Amino acid sequence: MAARPRVGVTGNGRRWAPSWWCTWLALRLAGATPERISVRHGPSGEPLDALIIGGGNDIGPEHYGGDIEAKVKADPARDRLEIFWIERALERGIPLLGICRGAQLINIVLGGNLFQDIRDMRKHTHNRPGLLPTKRVNLQADSGLAQVCGKGRLRVNSLHHQAIDRPGKDLRVVGRDLDEIAQAVECTAGRPIIGVQWHPEYLFYLPSQFALFRWLSRRA
Repeated sequence: MAARPRVGVTGNGRRWAPSWWCTWLALRLAGATPERISVRHGPSGEPLDALIIGGGNDIGPEHYGGDIEAKVKADPARDRLEIFWIERALERGIPLLGICRGAQLINIVLGGNLFQDIRDMRKHTHNRPGLLPTKRVNLQADSGLAQVCGKGRLRVNSLHHQAIDRPGKDLRVVGRDLDEIAQAVECTAGRPIIGVQWHPEYLFYLPSQFALFRWLSRRA
């Protein structure tokens, strides 16, 4: 029997972390072995075959030229940790999946920036955060993400108030919501990188969302 690919999963260091446990289950079902990485969970030292950069607090505005005087829920230690792991994954060419904050941070490492607060940009999509798939996202028909998910229109959840503005090097926006705000990016240079603005770990009971974890496991 082939060994399960080992997938690092970054996130917050809290003992009770629903995102980690949901991601753990989704990866196990997809045939992978998850490894938790946070400021309180050091890496095992075993080589990783893929990496998920998870969701969480705002990214420090100093990393993308944002307003450093704005009130944000930042986590500088986590920013540094995840930037290190993203750069390492890029150097080694291992598959990357960014979830919400993770998609934003991958974009920043690749030279892109963010809208620091999108709430005033909302016209057609409500701002109430929720875990249920209440928001519509339209995917580019020719995108790899549309192939992975098996459809061009998704229902997703929404827990963010920031979003990608200018895509980083070799990234293109392949998913937008009804307000035309970026909801998904992928690499145009052949590297296995996908970033989504929603939280598929809470939606893995949907085939189109579980497909993201299966994609990562298979690419690993």
